[in-house]
Formats: sequence, C-alpha cells, structure tokens
Amino acid sequence: MATRKLDDRALNRALMARQFLLAREGRPALDVVRHLVGLQSQIPLNPYTALWSRLVGFEPAEASALLAGRETVRLSTLRGTIHLHDVDDALLLRAFCQGVHEATPFGERVVFRRQLDGIEPRELWAVGRALLEETPLTTAALGKALAERFPGCDPSALSTAVRYKLSLVQVTPRGEWGRSQAPTLTTVEAWLGRRQRTPDAAAVEALVARYLAAFGPASVQDMQSWCGVTRLGEVFERLRPRLAVFADATTGRELFDLPDAPRPDPETPAPPRFLPDYDNVLIGHENRARVLDDEARLWLSANNNGYRPALLVDGRVAGVWSLAKRRRKGDPAVLDVELLPHRSRPGGSRSLGSGAASAELPARVRAEIEAEAADLLTFLAPEASAAEVHLH
Repeated sequence: MATRKLDDRALNRALMARQFLLAREGRPALDVVRHLVGLQSQIPLNPYTALWSRLVGFEPAEASALLAGRETVRLSTLRGTIHLHDVDDALLLRAFCQGVHEATPFGERVVFRRQLDGIEPRELWAVGRALLEETPLTTAALGKALAERFPGCDPSALSTAVRYKLSLVQVTPRGEWGRSQAPTLTTVEAWLGRRQRTPDAAAVEALVARYLAAFGPASVQDMQSWCGVTRLGEVFERLRPRLAVFADATTGRELFDLPDAPRPDPETPAPPRFLPDYDNVLIGHENRARVLDDEARLWLSANNNGYRPALLVDGRVAGVWSLAKRRRKGDPAVLDVELLPHRSRPGGSRSLGSGAASAELPARVRAEIEAEAADLLTFLAPEASAAEVHLH
C-alpha cells in the first residue's frame, strides 16, 4: 500500500487542532500545559497569552496560582530555553535535555574554557549547588558568591557554568500574573522536594508519543528540533509498529503520528489567533512550512531577538502584534497589529496567511482579526479606561 502524502495545509490543520487553536477548549490550564508538553516562557508572562488563545474564559489567576503553589515551574528545558511545565514534566524534561545544557561550558562548544581554565568542574558545580540550595540567588549574586570561592575567575562565566549544569528553577513571584522580580534561582530539587531521574527507554518512548499528540504528524528531525536532543531515530523505529506513517507531500520525508490523533479536513476553518513570542507552534518543527514559509520566517524574526508575537490567519503566520507602552495612567491601551507585506505566491494559495496584507483581506476576516485583537487587549490591559486596535 502506498504511503499517504500530507501537504502543508493538512499538516497545518492537524497542528491547529492539537494545539487547541481551531476552537478554544474548556479545560483546566494545568491540563493544557501538560498536553502541550510545556509552554515557552522566555518572557515570563507569555504563557498567559498562550493559554488565553486556547482556553474558553481563561482567567490568569488560575495559571498564576499554579505557579505560586509550585504545581507548575519555570526552568530551562527544551532547546536550553525557559519553559513553563507541570512538576512531573519539569523533572523529566530537564533530565532528558541535560546533554543540551552540558554542551557548554565544559563540553563540545567550550564557550567559557578560557575564563574557567584550571577549575575542576565538579567542585564548581558542588559549590554552586550548595549556595543555591542555601538561599535562592540572582545570577549576579550567584556569580559574586562563586567568585569569592574561586578568586580571579570571571563571575559571569562561573554563574553560567553552574546554570547550564544544574537544573535550576526561577522562583516565584517571577512569572506570576501582575507580579515580578529579577530572575532568582534555586535547584529544582530544593524547590520541589523531589529528585529528577534520567528517563529510561520507556519514558522516552512515552515522550515521543506526547510530542506527536501535540505536534504531529512529524518527522524524527522535527522532534529533535523541538527538544534539541538528537539520535531519536532509533526510538521512532521501536515505536514504528504502533504509529501511523505518512509522507510529506513536498519534501517526501517520512512523518509519524499516533493512529487515532485528530487530522481534520484541510478545509476546516481556522479563526485568527494571537500567539506570544516564541510560541512552540512556530518553532516546534524543523520543517515549519505548515505554519509559515521562509520569507515569513525571516520577516517574523526581523528584530534579531527571536520571533515576534505572531498573528495567525487561516492557521498561518499573517502578521505580528505588540502592546504599546502607556506613558501616562490615562492613556488608552493600544494593540498594534502589523500584517505581512503582500506578495504573490507561485501557483497561488488558498491560505490568507504568509502574504495577506491589510488591503487584501476580505472584510469578514479583517473584522474577525479586529474582534480577536480587541478581546486580547481587554485581557492584557483590563484596567485601561480606553482601548484601541491599530490594524495595518
């Protein structure tokens, strides 16, 4: 039997469904955080926007209470970046991604070899652990304390070496809704009272299945790009008899999926949705053509600081957005939405994303974007006396 081929639009609708972006879900926030295998949290409040776009009647106090109550935590896991996870995933994924973190400074990349020449790594890590478990410290305070124990060494290099090696949590109130503080660190074991363990083969296989449930159909390379861990091909091979196998209609690459996972009709409507910076919908695959093309990818990252907050139209990136800073208390809250410059696409496209400029949008779609933007603005700035959406 010939392998069924899936084009970008079919892959898009599968992703939108599994990410709860076709229709908002009436689920607890904790369930969604776990289903999505974590939420990007490089910017501490981004998970709130991500959850708002996916849940019916989402109240930020719900997610904030989970963080304050240590039911969720923020720490570096996938790709060596900060994510919000439930407790079990925090312990699992940091251990799973440990090799990604250990690549610096004493591994292959040796970023700080010169600054830390002569230091025995195990001694440095032991001292760092003792300091952080005695009391949570900021990065600067950690570097200063380490420099007192290792005179003549660069404090920043010392603290970075410890941060890449140890599993460290950014303690609350950082990340809580309406509250913040400088990133302050302690070990995940001290914060949660539980030790992490390197996942065994069964745990890694379960993680592959969970990735596919949230991001599939996907290739081996897609999952490796999502987590930063390599050599997962043999895991997929062990699971092959239990997986559905497809082919990417464009690249021919083999795609794996859970047999009963949702794969909606490609013509299923996908309403406008606003995503925060770095949302894993946009960076959870090596081949991201299902949500944006190369030109849109370059445009989305034009600020040289990673992806900007994105607007999806018809399931694809169609613009970026930002919440303007208010200089005075009485100033209106303003959400600025900038649509991608229009360009012709070879062969045409049914998608309004990745090339639909404001003047090209049907009035109905424009109205949907403006309504969604107005609701987002109310969510992000509920105290504002006036609100404006600028769509251009």
